[in-house]
Parts: sequence; C-alpha cells; structure tokens
Amino acid sequence: MSPGTGRALGPLLLLLALLLSLLQCAARRRVVKRSVPDVCATCHVHATCHQIEGKSVCICNYGFVGNGRTHCQDKDECQIGASKICGNHTLCHNTHGSFYCVCLDGYRASNNNKTFIPNDGTNCTDIDECEESGLCGHNAKCVNTEGSYKCYCNDGYKLENGERSFHPDGNTVSCREIGCGSPPEMKHGYVVGNYSLLPGSAVHYECKEGFYSNEGKFSYCTANETWEPATLSCKGVDCGVPPSVLNAHPASVSGTTYGSEVTYNCVHGYFMASGNQTAVCNAKGQWDGTDLVCKEIDCGKPLLIPHTEMTWDNSTTLRSRVYYQCEEGYYFNGGRNFSECTIDQSWENITFVCKVKEAFNNVLIFNDTCLKWKRNVRGTDVEDRYSFHVQGQRWYQKEFFHEMIFDLTTHKQAPEVCFDLQPGTNYSVNISMAALNFSLLVSLTTQITDPPFPDVEFVAVTGSAPLLRLRKAEDQNGPISFYQVIVLPLDLQSTFICDSFAAATFFSNTTDVKGYVAAEFRAKDVADNMPVSLGDRHYYGKFYNAPLKLGEEYCVFLRVISEWNKVRTQSCAIWAQIKNLAPTPQYMTAVGLGSVAAVCLILFLTFSAARSYLHNTVSSPPAALACEAVYLSATMDTAQIGITSSFLETENVSLL
Repeated sequence: MSPGTGRALGPLLLLLALLLSLLQCAARRRVVKRSVPDVCATCHVHATCHQIEGKSVCICNYGFVGNGRTHCQDKDECQIGASKICGNHTLCHNTHGSFYCVCLDGYRASNNNKTFIPNDGTNCTDIDECEESGLCGHNAKCVNTEGSYKCYCNDGYKLENGERSFHPDGNTVSCREIGCGSPPEMKHGYVVGNYSLLPGSAVHYECKEGFYSNEGKFSYCTANETWEPATLSCKGVDCGVPPSVLNAHPASVSGTTYGSEVTYNCVHGYFMASGNQTAVCNAKGQWDGTDLVCKEIDCGKPLLIPHTEMTWDNSTTLRSRVYYQCEEGYYFNGGRNFSECTIDQSWENITFVCKVKEAFNNVLIFNDTCLKWKRNVRGTDVEDRYSFHVQGQRWYQKEFFHEMIFDLTTHKQAPEVCFDLQPGTNYSVNISMAALNFSLLVSLTTQITDPPFPDVEFVAVTGSAPLLRLRKAEDQNGPISFYQVIVLPLDLQSTFICDSFAAATFFSNTTDVKGYVAAEFRAKDVADNMPVSLGDRHYYGKFYNAPLKLGEEYCVFLRVISEWNKVRTQSCAIWAQIKNLAPTPQYMTAVGLGSVAAVCLILFLTFSAARSYLHNTVSSPPAALACEAVYLSATMDTAQIGITSSFLETENVSLL
C-alpha cells in the first residue's frame, strides 16, 4: 500500500474506533438498569408496599405479622384475653386476619347483634330472663340475677324436693300447694260444695245420676298432707232382666246397670215394622225404648204362570213354597218348578215355562180392551170353548184389584171378545182351552179417562174475593197429577172449555180476553180441605196468582188433571162467581189524594199559560199570586202523598 493510501484510511479508522467506544458505553448503561431490583413486586400477598423516606418498604397488613416479603402470618388477637380485647362477659374468636366477640349466656350485645368488634363501644349487658312469662311454670315466680335467674315457689306453695329455689333448665320441677292438694277423683261421683286443703278438713262426695251408694261419702286431709281414701263406692242402678218383645229376641246385652243397652232382632220369619231396636237402662232403673214391633213376613198370592197348575198349601209366610206343573197338552221348557216366599216379602221369580204343541195364534189387541185371534180348526161347524181369567192392578193404588172369570163358546174362525175394564189399569188375561189343554197370557193396559168432577162448594160473592177450600179427588179413572185454579171473565163462563188454558198464564198476551191459570198444585202436595186465597201475588207451580181487578166480574173454575202413559185428561167444575169487586178504603184514600194533586196540576198549567200571555202587557195581578200560592200548596200536598199515590196508580194498571 502506498503512503497516500495510508493517509487516506487514518481518519476513517479513527471514526470507527469512536463509534465502537460509544456502543460499548451504551451497552454498559443498559446492564446497570437491569440489575436494579423492584422491591414492591416482592411484597407478600398479605402485605402492602409503602414509600418511607423515598424508599419502597413491604409491611404486613393489619392482623398479620412478618417481614412483609417472605412471610406474613395471622396474628391471634384473642391471646391477650377476651376481657381485655372484647370486654366483660364475652368470648373472643380469632379469624384469619381478624377476630370477633360474642356475649356469654345470659348477656346480650348492646348493639343487639350476635357478634361484634369492640371498636364502636359495644359491650355485653345482662338479659332479664324473667321477662319471658311462664318461665318458672305454674305457682312459681322468677327473680333475675346477673347473667342468669332463679325460680321461687309462690306463697302457699313449696318445692317437692324441699329446696328453696330452683332453675328449670330441662328439669321437671313443680311447686306443690301446702296442704293435701286436690282431693282424689271418685268414679261415678263428684265433689259437693267447697272444701279446704288444710289438714283436718273433709271433702263431701255424691254419686252421679244413675248410681247410688250405701256407704260413707267423705274423705279427710291427714296431718301428713295426704287424703284418706274415700269409702264412697257408687254402684250403677240395675234395671234387671231386659223385657221380652213379642216375636223378637235379645241379640246382644251389655249389662243391666245404668247406661247398659240391649239390642233386639225379630225372630226368623218376621221383620221390623216399627219402633226401636235398642233399649237403654235409664237412671230410674227402667228400660227405655222397648217398643219394637215385629210383623210376620207375608208374600201374598203366588205368581200366576200361564198354562200351569199350582200345588200350594195357601201359606204365604217366609220359605213357603208353591209348586207348578204344566197343564195337559203343554210341556215344560226350562227353569225350576217352584217359587219360594223370600225375606223381601215377595215370591221368587222363576223361568218355568209351559209351551203348547198346537193352539190358536195371531192374537191381536184392538181398542185397548178387545182381543181377536184365529182358530186353528177349519170350518164354522166346530165350536171351541174358551175360559178367560182377567186380573187388573194399579201401581198408584196398591189396594186395587179387579178380577173377572167367564167362558166363551164360539164357532167363528176369527173370534173377538171385549172386556169391561177399568181405566188406567194394567191387566193380565189368561185365555185357556180345556179341550186342547192350552192357555195363553196376554197383557193389556187401559188408558186413563177423565177424572171425577172436583168436589167443590160453590161460592157466589159480591165486592170481595172469597177464601176457597180445595178437596182432594179420588184416583178412580187414573192417577190424579195436578189441581189448577182458573180465573175467567164472568161473561166468558158459557164458552169455557175444560181442556183449554193448558199454558195460559197471567202474563200472556191473551189473558185479558180468555182468562188465565192462577195456581197449580201437585196432587201429592194437596191436603184435604186446603185453603186457597185468590190474588195473593204468589207463584204456585209456574203460574202467578195475580190480584183481581177492581170492578170486574169473574168466574173461578177448579180443574183436576190426570197424566199417565203420555195421556192427559181433565175435569172441571165452577168453584166461585165474583161480582162488582169493590176497592179497599186505603185505595179510595189514595185515589182521592191523587185527584187533588191532579186538579192542582191543571190549575198550575192554566195559570202558567195565562201569566205567559200577560207577561208582555201588564204585571201579574194579585189573583195570579194567589193561584200561584195555591199551586205551591198543592205541590207540597202532592209531594207528601207521592209515594202512596204512585204505588196505587201502578197497582191499578195491573190488578188490585
């Protein structure tokens, strides 16, 4: 390299050396900063970093002790003693980093909390346990002490264990009255009058009702404060052997003394018809309730089975039997051949059936009471003889029984026969032919007919509505269902038809012309000779018994209605005639007052019109002022009677 080249590189090398020196200084400066430690970052979890004289220092939190960096452990504040840190009558409880105080039993915190820290002046004060009522039990009183309490018996009482005071902490302690205490109870007896509990006193007993005693009746309080056993022994009154009851026997007997019971059952074949089944021995030594009546079971006539003959000894009592056998020409088809009288007072139903091999057929019923059939024989020169046994019964008349027995001889190919049957009755007709040993049972039901005319006592009155008497009709032609009272204008009496007004009520649109039904009574609710008042404003059934109008004339009908098997029949009779129905005195008074009010109103309207006409000409004369005074007076009178007048006018629009 030439000298010129060396001179050129000298400055360059110097510059490079300077840059290298600067980089080394910067590197040393960075190494110094990284080596300085962060004190706050090294504080313990239960410590806090503080700046003291420009330096960072770690100090353990309140409740902890240590160097602040490597350890901070809990400080036990309670170790100096509960009375020093919490106060008197307390317990101290250490916690992690803190503590709390509680009061001893018998004391409470002054801040009324269960726990506290005595940094606010809280302390423990005594609890007055005696504020709780009944703490010491019966016959004892409570005395409060510091942190506790004591119990003492009341005056006149003492502890059973002889101590002066007690504390009922779970112990059963009682104060006993000084003396013998309550006298002993006496079975079936009671204490009479007042008594003392002091030694030497006596208590008097008596027996309760139904008991007696022949011994002493006193018990004495001894010096040992105990009652002598009472010599009283109350024995129950003895009613003796229970009485006998006809056709009954005692089923159970609890005894013969007071309050004992005996239960009777009817003997076999009898049933309890009335009376009491149980008798009781009363306090007078007598049996009450021995009025049981037992009647013998009676099944009545046996069942009638077609085409059979009965073998029967005419007995209808319990377990009686009737035997059946088919008549000649018939054969037996299933079932047993006898029926037995049961405890239900009815014969057993049996399926005994006798069928004929050959007989007449195609029996038809027509006109409700007639039969028609075809004979099996050909020609009209052969006669057959038929026997008819007809029996009829009614469900609504248990005592009703209609029976007919007759024979018919005919040679017609299609015979007919009609029976004279009673209306509203269920009939069984047994048709038999002796020649063919054949019989057939046919059932007939006759329709009801019009019931008998009502038995009424006709009443004709003038000026007032009469009190009528309703008499019951007999169920001769069918069951009586209803009684209806019909009110009709007198001039329509001759056009009245009994089966009309089936649903004509007082509130229908045609009542003013055709009349109406005022009342309807069910037959079972009607008593014989029952009073009926017209116009009492009550509902009977679905009909309104409206009051009668003033001055009108009426005819009153009584209708008897029978309903059965969807058939309705009725009979009617004139019951009463009412003419010139007069108003009552109260009505006349009200109408008079109303008329005065109406006149005053007319005068007022006339005066108002006149005053309006004269208003534009001259002033009102004194006469007008007088009329106005009359109007005011009339207004006051009308106001006084307004309620009565309005009521009577409303009633006059409808009825009385």
